[in-house]
Amino acid sequence: MIAGPRLRLDDRKSFQKLKTSLHRRVVEAIDPSKMASLGANDFRDQLRALVTHVCSGEAVTVPVEMRDAMVREIMDEIYGFGPLEQLLTDPTVSDILVNGPDNVRIERNGISEPTEIRFADEAHLLRLIHRLVEQAGRRIDERFPIVEARLADGLRMTAVIPPMAVRGPTLSLRRGALDSLRFEDLMRRGALTISPVR
Repeated sequence: MIAGPRLRLDDRKSFQKLKTSLHRRVVEAIDPSKMASLGANDFRDQLRALVTHVCSGEAVTVPVEMRDAMVREIMDEIYGFGPLEQLLTDPTVSDILVNGPDNVRIERNGISEPTEIRFADEAHLLRLIHRLVEQAGRRIDERFPIVEARLADGLRMTAVIPPMAVRGPTLSLRRGALDSLRFEDLMRRGALTISPVR
């Protein structure tokens, strides 16, 4: 039986902290011996069922209206970009800049704006950075605290961790779509100006 303390979800930070706790319980409940015998899709389906079971357990206070979001975000922690996944599904977002667990900004149509996205803590952000760096076939640690890489889906990533990042880890994700802006788009955004021919 997977049990734990009853937690309140009174803000985004509390949601992330509870999600981190539930994620840890899911990982501990996985039976590695069964993973090898299942295909990737079957394992993902069973994992989703386990996550749903954990989120609806009596020992956890996840309001019914938030359970689907909790299940989705825990799956994003395992397979996707964690709290940033919802930003990456928005085609109008061109850049994501994470300056610590409580400061996530985006760029949309050339304008920088804050978001309500929060990580549970610095360790949560670091786990995502390490997973993305590993997916890119690179390493990041105290000896190599800066990584610039292109992820499999075309995203350009820059990650910086301590000791180089004095105020804590930072992560930047930029869509490759910016590479293919048309001339008309650049003119409309004011990135190019044309002087009259004399």
